[in-house]
Amino acid sequence: MKNSTTASRRRFLQSAAALSAAPFILPSRVWAAETKPSERVTLGFIGMGKQNGGLLGRFMSKPEVQVVAVCDVDTSRREAAKKVVEASHAKRADAATFKGCTAYNDFRELLARPDIDAVVIATPDHWHALQCIAAANAKKDIYCEKPLSQSIHEARAMVSATRRNGRVFQVGSMQRSSREFRVACELVRNGVIGKVQRVNAGFGGPAKPCDLPEEAVEPGLDWNLWLGPAPMRAYNSVLSPRGVHNHFPAWRNYREFGGGGITDWGAHHLDITHWGLGVDDSGPLELTPPANADKASAGVKLLYPNGVEVTHTADNGVTFFGTGGEIYVNRGKIRVVVGGAQKAKSLAKEDQPSLTQQLDALEKEFLADPKVKLYRSTDHYADFLSAMRTRKPPICDVEVGARTVTGCHLLSLAYWNSAKLKWDPKKEQFTGGTGNPKWLDVTYRGAWKLG
Repeated sequence: MKNSTTASRRRFLQSAAALSAAPFILPSRVWAAETKPSERVTLGFIGMGKQNGGLLGRFMSKPEVQVVAVCDVDTSRREAAKKVVEASHAKRADAATFKGCTAYNDFRELLARPDIDAVVIATPDHWHALQCIAAANAKKDIYCEKPLSQSIHEARAMVSATRRNGRVFQVGSMQRSSREFRVACELVRNGVIGKVQRVNAGFGGPAKPCDLPEEAVEPGLDWNLWLGPAPMRAYNSVLSPRGVHNHFPAWRNYREFGGGGITDWGAHHLDITHWGLGVDDSGPLELTPPANADKASAGVKLLYPNGVEVTHTADNGVTFFGTGGEIYVNRGKIRVVVGGAQKAKSLAKEDQPSLTQQLDALEKEFLADPKVKLYRSTDHYADFLSAMRTRKPPICDVEVGARTVTGCHLLSLAYWNSAKLKWDPKKEQFTGGTGNPKWLDVTYRGAWKLG
């Protein structure tokens, strides 16, 4: 690889070797009065596009956090992020103790720093596994955006690296920290709509092979490192818009770099489906595609061990259908019907009573003393920081993200191959003569490989 100088690579390997044997110890420095030294958390951010721009603001709003490094293969993005960080810290009570923010082109140099406690990763999906496993091996805690991985085998490797290194790993499926989703899933888990018979999980369709035309690479972008383990192809600005931009690039639409709408919104709504069904440690047994599945964008049916059939639909949101009612939930929206009576309908901001009032009423009527109480988080980012302190799994632990993305990848495989699939969620392998083990992996370019 020619992504950094020989000297930089040597320094990284030496530092990483030393880090691999080091215990997790928060730095003991003299900080601002409002935060004790043992509570200070130093973060590094990898991939400074729109998503990590938002995460940067959320984490910097926490008084215990200092951001000491940012990384992006685009010069403009990483330098802009560095300025944002330094301007923010200059206004804080701990300004005198802040030593500045370093901007890196290569994530491996950021991970080699022993003073970084955790990393926040929001790179394209094809990078997640390599970067997260390297971070775990460097003894960093990890917040990584959804979807967790680009393949099923990657997801399991990420769980293994996290556990082997004793790391805390929060997946960015932040709907679990939103009240409407938690209430919806608690209602389902406590039998308020009776026995669940089926679920509609609505999100986008599968990705397609990248067919974008070649464009001239502008100065300031390390295109070879942007591609990393992905197949070599000509640059196109649709994949990596030059400079600072305020939109989500469309790399996620192409199989080489993402999983389309299935892994994008599916990493949210299939996640909530799993939470409501109580299958965070499992997965589907069978996937049945519709006719002409290779041209379809919805219609695959997933059968789970509890007998519930989940249908991938084109609309957005999750609907649980039970023997005694139904519940629909989406961001800022919930509809609950129990025994034919509508108990909540909040489908727009102007609806009255408000979403909060209706959630209050639902909890008072149905969840005053529930048998099943789900993990409660009101702030996905504070929850991660809390888990770093307690060393307990956060609300969306890496295992949860792995099970969700595995379901998403199986969906994609059913569409791409127009194939009915049988799956063993315990062994994580195809059964009944279906599928192909090669489908569980992605091919890496050059010397890139899982750590």
